[in-house]
Amino acid sequence: MAQQEKHSWLTSRIEAALKRGFQQAYETVKVDPQHYLWHLQAAHGVPVTSFQGLFTVPTDQLDRISEGTIRASMKIAAVEGAGFGLGGILTLVPDLGILAVITLRMIEKLSLTYGFQYNTDEEVAELWIAAASAAGVDISREVLERQVVSRFVPRVIQRIAARASTEVVEKWSGRVIPLASSVIGAGLNYYFVRAWGERAAGHFRQKHLAMRERVWAAELEGANSPPSLQP
Repeated sequence: MAQQEKHSWLTSRIEAALKRGFQQAYETVKVDPQHYLWHLQAAHGVPVTSFQGLFTVPTDQLDRISEGTIRASMKIAAVEGAGFGLGGILTLVPDLGILAVITLRMIEKLSLTYGFQYNTDEEVAELWIAAASAAGVDISREVLERQVVSRFVPRVIQRIAARASTEVVEKWSGRVIPLASSVIGAGLNYYFVRAWGERAAGHFRQKHLAMRERVWAAELEGANSPPSLQP
């Protein structure tokens, strides 16, 4: 019974920390799309001047950029997990708030890599659908209400935090011994971000391929259309 109560208390604390972290990331810590486009041009030699142009870039090149983004985020999460892990269970909650920010920024970069911005309400909703997919959360009911982003996003964040908190309690209960927990925290953060990153990348890649097919079909249709008879 005592163990159950401890897990219940820890789960609620972790859920609250993740919820705050994702809410903070949503409101204040956004990757600027234009700056990221410049990064793609300068750091990766992507020959485009707009995100629409990414649908003409070879998919394997975008996949390599995506993989690099995930690896970089994993390293940041590992360093952060090791530092906070020195305090064991006492620093677990603030650790998770920062981890939520790292994770969402990674998902935003993956979205942009595959050509999807989040400037409009609909695009913001799509970003959170991807985040839910990365967390293994089914939000099919909430998707119907995504037009009202102010209500949609908080509900999705709540679902993500609830799902992730259960996973965290199962995997991170070893962080009760301070020094050992530094190593455990680094490793678990590392693999947590990797799992979420791979699932989010798969989500955006699938959307990207579907969009490419639509673009190609539209271009083919235009090429096959008879010339206009109007002067």
